[in-house]
Amino acid sequence: NLIVYPRLAPAVMAMVRRLPDEVLLARSPRFPPEMYSALAGFVEPGETLEQCLEREVFEEVGVRVRDLRYFASQPWPFPHSLMIAFVCDWESGDVRANPLEIEAAGWFNVQALPRLPQRISIARRLIDAVVRDMAGTAH
Repeated sequence: NLIVYPRLAPAVMAMVRRLPDEVLLARSPRFPPEMYSALAGFVEPGETLEQCLEREVFEEVGVRVRDLRYFASQPWPFPHSLMIAFVCDWESGDVRANPLEIEAAGWFNVQALPRLPQRISIARRLIDAVVRDMAGTAH
């Protein structure tokens, strides 16, 4: 009659926008060739989701963000993660990919995106939603 709750490792994903028509995408050395995605990282003890997102984006690409907005979440059982996705806006900084975590990163026009993750992933749903929204509001 013992109840056990499995450990869960929360991670955040950030889709960074730079208005009017650019998104920040990066590629990990573990990705398939030429594929880019949103930034992501694990929450550390004592850290809020928002603090994690701001830290991870700055650590991985040297950019500061603002106006964080929740998008969606997706459980990921490998091994025991929960991905929480956010949309945020660029505040300051030039993109500098941290070579310990990121192979390449840059701003992409929403009309000229690189290869993206498969549609089943939360990363792709996040990218598609932001691109749709930005393309609909661009002048």
